[in-house]
Amino acid sequence: MNVRPISGASAGSRRKGRSGLALMAGALVLSLAACGGGGDAGSGSKDGKGGASAAQQEKQSAAAVSISPRSGAKSVNTSGALKVEVAKGRLTKVVVKDAKGTEVDGKLSDGGATWTPSAHLAASTKYTVHAVAEDSRGREAAEDSSFTTLTPKNTFVGYFTPEDGSTVGVGMPFSVRFTRGITDPAAVEKAIRIKTEPAVDVEGHWFGNDRIDFRPKQYWKSGTKVTVDLDLDGVEGRDGVYGKQHKTVKFTIGRNQVSYVDASKHTMKVTQDGKTIRTIPVTTGKPGYDTWNGQMVMTEKLSVTRMNGETVGYGGEYDIKDVPHAIRLTDSGTFIHGNYWGGGAFGNYNASHGCVGLRDVKGGYDKGVPAAWFFNHSMVGDVVVVKHSHDRTVAPDNGLNGWNMSWADWKK
Repeated sequence: MNVRPISGASAGSRRKGRSGLALMAGALVLSLAACGGGGDAGSGSKDGKGGASAAQQEKQSAAAVSISPRSGAKSVNTSGALKVEVAKGRLTKVVVKDAKGTEVDGKLSDGGATWTPSAHLAASTKYTVHAVAEDSRGREAAEDSSFTTLTPKNTFVGYFTPEDGSTVGVGMPFSVRFTRGITDPAAVEKAIRIKTEPAVDVEGHWFGNDRIDFRPKQYWKSGTKVTVDLDLDGVEGRDGVYGKQHKTVKFTIGRNQVSYVDASKHTMKVTQDGKTIRTIPVTTGKPGYDTWNGQMVMTEKLSVTRMNGETVGYGGEYDIKDVPHAIRLTDSGTFIHGNYWGGGAFGNYNASHGCVGLRDVKGGYDKGVPAAWFFNHSMVGDVVVVKHSHDRTVAPDNGLNGWNMSWADWKK
């Protein structure tokens, strides 16, 4: 009998096939075991992965720092826009710098949850912010940002007196006149910071909406050093109008000289440090043209000037082109000055149109006459006090004469 192999396969081939299947099955079992069979091996692997994730979570701070405005922001407002905050933690470091590396002062509030700048920011300036916070477990989180402030279309500046580096008398206030009317005086006043050595309380007073003067309660103490940080750059003084000025001004208070004019006795006592150093005969305003009473601060010294009655409302009553040794006391035209045409008026009667006159010579060449002596012994900021005149007290804003206001009224 002839027997045919099934499908042409020999017995050897069948044995090889069974062996191959067995090997494949074994391999499959090993493969399945390697991919997750066997409880112990699989459990260890999961713990390994899960343990690494937990370690990372353990190191990560719960504190979340946020910075306003967003990073990359343009045309940011100079006031009120910058704020650094943290949730689930407290801020430990906030550094804000401009492009020159100058740091911006700031303050923490809400128990360290919020940081804001102490003052406004400058206009047209790029700032960088670096903030660090920590959570209740001391784990730190940080955030960095940068932004650029707006470039204003409308601006203002302040013209100030006294000049930087000057030495002035004890009555000199720091006065600023603005080129635009101010509608947010609090913001502008906050941007003018004054420090003194020795320390003394200095307060500002507004005259209208375009001028502010600063002074202490009493005349400055001789030798006081005054530093003013006039930080108007970026201050919105009125809607859409920003300051564009940042300057440090320093001046020193000189010796104490106050002169007392008695309009009824026609004399002036010049005092330094409270002691009379000279008594000078004078003439003041005649009836109808009486000199102001009150405390008047010297604001300008002119070796010679022209005085024309038309400039102060007196028509053509006088026009003297060479008035010597003239010192301005008010904006309205009151001077204490040399007088070479007064004859015997000095010490005897009042003959001027409101000024205080001292005997002088035409041309002002004689250094020995009273007017020349007084001019050479005076400086801007010295005080002249007029008493017993028949006119009222000079207005505080007529010149730098805020000393005629009480301290309580000054601070209002």
